[in-house]
Amino acid sequence: MKVSCLQENLARGLNIVSRAVAPRSATLPVLTHVLVATDNGRLRIAATNLELGIGCWIGAKVDEDGAITVPARTLSDLVNLLSAGQLDLEGNTRAQSLHVQSGRTDANIKGIDAAEFPIIPSFNAEGSVQVDPKTLKKLIDQVAFAASTDDSRPAMTGVFTRLDGDTITMAATDGFRLSVCSGRLIEPVTEARSVLIPARAIAEVGRIIGDQQDPIAISITPSHGQVLFHLKDVDVVAQLIDQKFPNYEFIIPKKYETRAVVNTAELLKACKQASIFARDSADIVRLTISAGEAPEVAVAARADETGEDISRLGKEDGVAEASGPTLEIGFNVRYLIDALGAMDKPQVAIEASSPRSAGVIRPIGDDAFLHVLMPINLPRL
Repeated sequence: MKVSCLQENLARGLNIVSRAVAPRSATLPVLTHVLVATDNGRLRIAATNLELGIGCWIGAKVDEDGAITVPARTLSDLVNLLSAGQLDLEGNTRAQSLHVQSGRTDANIKGIDAAEFPIIPSFNAEGSVQVDPKTLKKLIDQVAFAASTDDSRPAMTGVFTRLDGDTITMAATDGFRLSVCSGRLIEPVTEARSVLIPARAIAEVGRIIGDQQDPIAISITPSHGQVLFHLKDVDVVAQLIDQKFPNYEFIIPKKYETRAVVNTAELLKACKQASIFARDSADIVRLTISAGEAPEVAVAARADETGEDISRLGKEDGVAEASGPTLEIGFNVRYLIDALGAMDKPQVAIEASSPRSAGVIRPIGDDAFLHVLMPINLPRL
């Protein structure tokens, strides 16, 4: 293999695939490597930990085809320190090494035969669906954060994704909160399908999307064991979770007794203030909704060691309306902050029926997204 490419392009490609590199403790040493290979006149960089695989293609001048794997960290650290401009790569299959030359720098990195690198499925347009990148980015940003990080509950570490007609719906829950968001596909599917995608993998897709304008294709392998996201110059492949996702529709409250419409930014600020004190009291905040001529939403937190904080939001602070009986309910403030941070509308509605029933947060003007929060028993004052 003998190729030339720009340092900045190689550095960007290595950064994209780095999240799929296995830790140094991996059983297979090749999983700590990146594959560097020529592919139809371009340079392909790929990494996989067997659960997540990422491939990236960059422009290059190919003088000789070939492939080799080299330690990901070594190559990435070296390339990031090189000066911008052209660099030359030459693979030596006999010595299993990669020669990197840039300016006055000459480096040789020992590698492993590319034949030992696991096969990452290639994109197949047949049976794939397409979605606008902005739509997919929004779905990921508003849902993936609610998934569990507890590997002992594998079903909840995934993002349930359903393709039905011209709609794509994503849902995630960790047992204490639930996020559900829907968007439109560019073309409808002929048959409804549901898969459970690891939240870590789908978060990587959101990170890579960036400012991409071209539609993103999503395909499921014939074995239904993997899902592939085909972006411009990047493919992301993830192992699907073979578990049954909870029937989340039963979790969503169908009615409410108390409701308030609040300015998103003001409520988020109040929650962040309360979190300073709540962190010393199990992250519990007391949310009080009062209706009447002077509607008010109060966010309070108290800790025996650090003190207390209360923010009272009224009409002048963006409380547009409040209805129903006065409600005092406890929530995990970190979950509130996560949910409000995912809202992309200036106003949100908070709905609940009692201190012991789930609360719902909805952005005003966007019926495609909702967030459900389980309440916390409040300590007596």
